[in-house]
Amino acid sequence: MGSVRNNKKAIAVFILPAAILFIVIIIVPIFMSAYYSLLNWDGMTTGKFIGFQNYVNLFTDPSVNFMKTLWDAIILAVFSVFIQLPISLGLALVLAKGIKGERFFLSVFFIPVLISSVVIGQLWLKIYNPNYGLLNAFLKAVGLSKWVHTWLGDEKTALMAVIVPILWQFIGYHMLLLYAGVKSVPKELTEAAKIDGATSWQISWNVIIPQIKPVIRMCIIFAVVGSFKTFDMIYVLTNGGPAHASEVPSTLMISLIFGRNQYGFGSAVAIIIIALCFIFAIGIRRVFKVEED
Repeated sequence: MGSVRNNKKAIAVFILPAAILFIVIIIVPIFMSAYYSLLNWDGMTTGKFIGFQNYVNLFTDPSVNFMKTLWDAIILAVFSVFIQLPISLGLALVLAKGIKGERFFLSVFFIPVLISSVVIGQLWLKIYNPNYGLLNAFLKAVGLSKWVHTWLGDEKTALMAVIVPILWQFIGYHMLLLYAGVKSVPKELTEAAKIDGATSWQISWNVIIPQIKPVIRMCIIFAVVGSFKTFDMIYVLTNGGPAHASEVPSTLMISLIFGRNQYGFGSAVAIIIIALCFIFAIGIRRVFKVEED
């Protein structure tokens, strides 16, 4: 085994297939999108080089309203970090204590992650349906008929209506990551805290959570980056509507490319999404590193 690890040719042979796939599937498309973003191109005719004009237009063209889409993505990221992750952490802490039916609950909470977002979107379309939807039926049953609403058809409620199923779907994903982190905390630490008279809350806050900060950091990165990449659920539920009320950068990108045939414009949105994901991921890592130092 040691000789294989020291053999640079053997290492290169094992790494080469993955490196080729990574370059072909990720790196090359990124560079192609960066090039297309500098063109005025409809996807069929010859593109005209216009430099950074597409990026300028994104922030100045009122018909695109790109800043609104960024703000919607930021709202989703905030809800993901401050609502979704605390719920996931709470579930992980409870299940890691070894409650009865622990494996069953882990499976139940993780099931939405395994189901296609398109299927879940169709499910929530039925829940939000203004005529026979479960949500409105429940409100009528408990005497709150005045709250009955066209949730996905109102500009004031559309964004929150699509955020709820997105948060719900991935609670189990983050819960499983955090659960694994909690389970990896040495029992000697928690047992010593119990001997010192610490309560369950104090053990969780002062012993377990500090020990799983790397996992929490990873979950925050996934949540924030995922918020800027989210597409399928919003596309199924509202397609960015009504009147762009639930538009996010990814749905705007698809609209520009396939709806308006503005491939250069849409590629500029794609590059900004990629850049924002890298910036937030690096920023979150640095914040946690400063705390650790």
